[in-house]
Amino acid sequence: MEDVLSLLEPCRVCPRDCGANRLSGETGECGAGRHALVSSYGPHFGEERVLVGRRGSGTVFFAGCNLACLFCQNYEISHLRYGSPVSEKELALIFLEIQDMGCHNLNLVSPTHLAPQIILALRAAKERGFHLPVVWNSGGYERTETLKMLEGLVDIYMPDAKYSDNAIAKELSGADDYWDICRAALREMHRQVGDLVVEGGVARRGLLVRHLVLPGGLSGTEEVVKFLAELSPDTFLNLMDQYYPCYKAHTRPPLDRRITREEYDEALSVARKYLRRVIGD
Repeated sequence: MEDVLSLLEPCRVCPRDCGANRLSGETGECGAGRHALVSSYGPHFGEERVLVGRRGSGTVFFAGCNLACLFCQNYEISHLRYGSPVSEKELALIFLEIQDMGCHNLNLVSPTHLAPQIILALRAAKERGFHLPVVWNSGGYERTETLKMLEGLVDIYMPDAKYSDNAIAKELSGADDYWDICRAALREMHRQVGDLVVEGGVARRGLLVRHLVLPGGLSGTEEVVKFLAELSPDTFLNLMDQYYPCYKAHTRPPLDRRITREEYDEALSVARKYLRRVIGD
């Protein structure tokens, strides 16, 4: 147990390296302390089709986050931290319950800051017969050393690639090294699981990247997809068009408006120029 819990005191789970003594009751910059905070869990049918299949993706929504996005669409969970603390034993039981629900996979949403607790819960669940593919559904701001501890436990990595400009990432998400960190994390994820493998219409293993197109070109789409193509031209990309102003987006134009059809079409054209596996409208 100590091999992973030691990361919590002082905390060095994610690139923030905030140093909080989370085992002693302090909370990190992510808002979490010793225990994982679970907001909700159950079958979800609003994810990518390759995750949802016929029986849904078994999502666990964790509260707190190691990013501070001005436009977060789940800010009640990420910033306001609406959730209940659970022990690793309780979390393992949640994983097993999701398996009993018949879901195609276990989809861990915003898990980065809770990696040690999740590792212990996954180990415990596997000892009791848990066998679903595990999806690591994150913001892409990951410490590679922590990712290496997930090898063999995570089957599908589904990170965001939010921005290709560190200055914009600092302003919009409070992470002045986001693109540097994200690229290293993507390399490690791809090393572990490779390109996405889909069987019978359902993902089994591999890397699936999400990129949300932001108004005014703030997401830097071309540089993002060029990097993904360097990883592999078969990198599976979901180019998302559902941005809408949330949380504090109104304070920072052009985030105070939705993207235009022209902005999305341009991003889609660029993505398909570099990558062979792009889904989008």
